Amino acid sequence: MSEQKRAKAALSSRGNVHVMTEGSPLKHILTFMLPVLLGQLVQQTYNMCDSIIVGRILGAEALAAVGASSSVQFMYLGFCSGMCDGFAIHAAQCFGAGDEKTMRRYIHHMVVLSAIIAGIMTLVTCLFCPAIIRVLHTPDNIYSRAVSYLLILFLGIPFTIFYNLQASILRAVGNSREPFLFLLVSSALNIVLDLFAVAVLNLGVAGAALATITSQALSGVFCLIFIAKKMEILHVRKDERRWSGHLAGNLIVMGIPMGLQFSITAIGSMVMQACNNSLGSIYVSGYTTGDRVEQLVMCPYVALSSSMATYVGQNYGAGRFERVRKGVFQAIIMAHLYGLIFGSLMALTGRAAASLFLSPGPETDQILDVAEQFLRTVGFTFWLVSSVNVYRPSIQAMDCPGKAIFSGVIEMIARCVFSLSLIGVLGFTAICWTHQSAWISAGLYVFFMYYHVISMREKQFGKKLTSNHSQS
Repeated sequence: MSEQKRAKAALSSRGNVHVMTEGSPLKHILTFMLPVLLGQLVQQTYNMCDSIIVGRILGAEALAAVGASSSVQFMYLGFCSGMCDGFAIHAAQCFGAGDEKTMRRYIHHMVVLSAIIAGIMTLVTCLFCPAIIRVLHTPDNIYSRAVSYLLILFLGIPFTIFYNLQASILRAVGNSREPFLFLLVSSALNIVLDLFAVAVLNLGVAGAALATITSQALSGVFCLIFIAKKMEILHVRKDERRWSGHLAGNLIVMGIPMGLQFSITAIGSMVMQACNNSLGSIYVSGYTTGDRVEQLVMCPYVALSSSMATYVGQNYGAGRFERVRKGVFQAIIMAHLYGLIFGSLMALTGRAAASLFLSPGPETDQILDVAEQFLRTVGFTFWLVSSVNVYRPSIQAMDCPGKAIFSGVIEMIARCVFSLSLIGVLGFTAICWTHQSAWISAGLYVFFMYYHVISMREKQFGKKLTSNHSQS
């Protein structure tokens, strides 16, 4: 048995890890994906409960205040999770190749870089919070509450990175179960805290934000305790803490573009939201409720994207390109089927789902009309987002973050051009079709780029093997 195979056997024999370089690709992807999906569902269920609590207890204007900055929340949350997932790709590649020592050295550098970035992000976002809310054309009647809600979330950025980094490290070695379990516990507590802060302490939308960042902090603490007690393979030794500019550079080159990819995409969403906010608080509330439903249905795509990054990363690190191709093909078929079926269900039942967020009132029917229009339009075209969530993480996992981030640029441009150019003519209908313009544009790009990248990497790997054989 070769040294690399012995290392892989040693890794796979340990508990709490999942080696994806052997066996059925689809089985590995689904096994890994299930806990991630459940975690996403739990998180989105909490988000829905949060909106229901705010909408039914505090009213439609408070719900609009929470939703007025949803694109900004998507931007910074996307950057945090994308950056952490990008950092973890190198750990997944080392794990797939059986290089345990280098994997832990990467983990040490991930922690240091994440702490620095968390501090910078918190300072900058808090300073510019009021200006951000103004730029979004937030209506005056919800401005102050929107600022207080977003400011508290910005103060919780270190907690967001704290959890996402540890969850990404665990997923890099194939463990997606424990991050889900910790998220489940903290989200349940989050709902309780939400009710207590809003209904009992009367803290308004600020109470909802405080409950959110408290939950994120608890998730991170639970992950840290688990890693400390159960994941010896992730414990960084003293000699592995030596700083390396090369390793840090590799992480920055992979992690920052992945984070920016989500942020750049969110800039398009911010432009779209600014256009929507200019239509008035009814449209803000309607879009917010519709968006909450869409994000719930989007959870399997998010989980699949995370699974593909780990699956492709491990097999790319092991040089198993035939497994990469097979797994990606099976994943895209599954993604299209899901989008067709559940997108149609979302379109047909969207109004009933949106009605959960609102108590009866003079504007309720108008808000539900807006939400229904959005969900019906998005639902019947939902399968279009499949390519972005399968091919893009696969490109990233094969060490091509620049090519992946360009797909985010394409999404941003499509959303900006579509919403800005058509909002004056079509009104809210333009908002309803903005997502699809981004999905089609970016989907076509990543489809062709994936096949280019994997062909290029296969040739490079073949040349490397030939060179090694000739030298031996």
